[in-house]
Amino acid sequence: MDLRYSKEHEWIAVDGDIATIGVTEYAAGEMGDVVFLELPEDGSDVSQGDPVGTIETVKSVEDLYCPLTGEITEINEGVLDTPELVNQDPLEDGWLFKVKLGNPSELDSLLDAAGYNELIGG
Repeated sequence: MDLRYSKEHEWIAVDGDIATIGVTEYAAGEMGDVVFLELPEDGSDVSQGDPVGTIETVKSVEDLYCPLTGEITEINEGVLDTPELVNQDPLEDGWLFKVKLGNPSELDSLLDAAGYNELIGG
């Protein structure tokens, strides 16, 4: 899977014109146990950098930002019912939402694996 990353510690996997977005394994580990999620509305239009929800952990409440412009096509109901999936399996069952790309060129502004690794001091 070819992933891109945001500076807000989200991973983005693109399949055609749909991007699946979740929290990176690094962020999931740093945040602590996720206890509640607020995700964007299915069908809503979002712009790159927009706050689209929150992630509540035992330590804090963090804003969730959309790394790409487009339309929310699906949210992961599984993480709403079982928020700990974000910690247990951030790259598979713990994904958060999907976006139909409105501006595919925005992918160029995201980090590749090497760039993200550098960001987190790896």
